[in-house]
Amino acid sequence: MTETPHFALPLLAAAQAQKHVTVNEALMRLDALAAMRLMSLDLTDAPASPGDGDAYVVASGATGAWTGHDGQLALWSNGSWMFMLPEPGWRVTDRSTGRLVLFDGSDWIVDGHISSPGGAATLMRLLEVDHTLAAGATSVVAGAIPAATQVLGVTARVISAISGGATGWSLGVAGSTNRYGSGLGLGLNSYAAGLTGSPLSYYSDTDLLISAEGGSFSAGAVRLAVHLVALQPPRSV
Repeated sequence: MTETPHFALPLLAAAQAQKHVTVNEALMRLDALAAMRLMSLDLTDAPASPGDGDAYVVASGATGAWTGHDGQLALWSNGSWMFMLPEPGWRVTDRSTGRLVLFDGSDWIVDGHISSPGGAATLMRLLEVDHTLAAGATSVVAGAIPAATQVLGVTARVISAISGGATGWSLGVAGSTNRYGSGLGLGLNSYAAGLTGSPLSYYSDTDLLISAEGGSFSAGAVRLAVHLVALQPPRSV
């Protein structure tokens, strides 16, 4: 055996000279693979000026230095590219988005929580947006809840104090304007943690509504986070 079975770390040979070369390569691979953070999953050609230790998923149709390495992990180390074959179940973080990515044995699934051999997956997503309140009694966050999702809850944080005469605010959707909270505070860092009573499915893009209580809004901003589950069908055959 010349390398380890899972991470392909190079092993020292008996009486090997220049042992530090092999050991350093193994350490660089471990440094990249442990709690792996990727720079990008979308590039088909190597970046012009990678930093030492930068890692990428090689996108389909790779060219240049990455030709023939579609779907593999590319690690820039000591002036050259090292390539690693991922194994099913590996999870990485996309540094450009902060989102978790799951390898199912064939594809990299963004937000994948669990997957099947056929490519079906349960996706756990967290969508965050900063919303400046419109003047008036109601402020609409257009399309904040995407279609074909099941919402576990919506959380919020006041990031700019709310003014205008309201005594509080509520968070919800049309027909249920306080589904995710009511009597919420106006001051900086006031927050909402609204669980859906029973996980609720939304079949079309849905606006979130922020409604003033006891008055109206004139200024303020809220950071909203929609916690949801989405389904991915098996891959095409």
